[in-house]
Amino acid sequence: MVMERSRLAEVRIGDASRLFDGRRLTLARQLAGLRKNALAAQIDKSPTAVAAYESNSKRPAPATVAQLCLTLGVDPSFFLPGPQRSEAGGATPHFRSLRSTSQLARDQALAYGLVASDVGAALERHVEFPIPDIPRLSVDVDDEDTDLPEQAARLLRKHWDVPRGPIGHLVRMAENRGILIVYSPIQTAAVDAYSFEAGTRPSVILNPAKNDYFRQRFDVAHEIGHLVMHVDSEPGDRITENQAHQFAAELLMPAEEMRETLPSKADWRVLGVLKEEWNVSLQALLYRSRQLGVMSDVTYRNAMLYLSSKGWRRREPGVMPVTEQPSLFPRAVEILGQVGIGEDVLAREARVPLDLFRVVASRFPIWENPRTVELDQEAALPAGVVSLFGSSSK
Repeated sequence: MVMERSRLAEVRIGDASRLFDGRRLTLARQLAGLRKNALAAQIDKSPTAVAAYESNSKRPAPATVAQLCLTLGVDPSFFLPGPQRSEAGGATPHFRSLRSTSQLARDQALAYGLVASDVGAALERHVEFPIPDIPRLSVDVDDEDTDLPEQAARLLRKHWDVPRGPIGHLVRMAENRGILIVYSPIQTAAVDAYSFEAGTRPSVILNPAKNDYFRQRFDVAHEIGHLVMHVDSEPGDRITENQAHQFAAELLMPAEEMRETLPSKADWRVLGVLKEEWNVSLQALLYRSRQLGVMSDVTYRNAMLYLSSKGWRRREPGVMPVTEQPSLFPRAVEILGQVGIGEDVLAREARVPLDLFRVVASRFPIWENPRTVELDQEAALPAGVVSLFGSSSK
């Protein structure tokens, strides 16, 4: 059985041309960080032709498919039809700031998330993952004064049977409830953590460059908030992001338990103890204390000024724990490897280049330089956008 699986038939260029799915070309182009006109220049076609290929109104000839493979660094199988997605899986990623993130970078980030979803679909042919279990409480994104974000966090704690007190391994807890959590490639670290619904599985994509246990936990809680509250909301506006912050604060530091615990003054010893107990940062505790009315605005501002003067806004005192690591995909890959189903087989089933598969399925961020695609990067790629296809793609 394993030998049969390992001898997957190579997809021929002609077959890829006949079965060509233009949506997969869009995905590959976005992963490479290219606009249509940049890709068209590299394959000696017009932007109109590339648009026709992507919309499936025109099928590329075998020679064009071969050129696309060489230019984008993918195998012909990448262009075969994949799972049906309505409007990219109904996915509208929740990026922190639309103003500071270019459309090309956002497209690339979404494309990576969809690739992660494809990897998950391939793995789920062999292993069983938890069924997604997220309660929904829609919050009006025009209401700045609503307490629904706090109610949503309390609803989630109750729904997930989270006991009173600090939350332990938040990433593991979310994965056990069917949320996919992966690191983004290091070359896209300019895009902060984001979340979206990919098909039937909600996803959180973590920034690999933060390397801060406390900030990453708050990021995860923030993105879970979007998944609970903002399924149908437009992403990126100030009120939506503030609501996700409110949700994260209540999830990690419930008002009922914290109001009597937080100090009204900047008692750093007490705050240090609470930081260790609740697995949150000093800054989060100070903000929460002011938010709950325990600490006055003046005291809060003075505490933050002191914190800044000591350099603690960049690196707080004390031991920095290792960031929480995703385990859903890595463990599945390990289990399948033990029965002879290797990464190369799984990557082919997912129709994802092997190096990109490894990034998606890794417990830790992969700090490797990407291979430049076969084009003039300076002419084709805008500042801050780098191809996600690496040297071992082929």
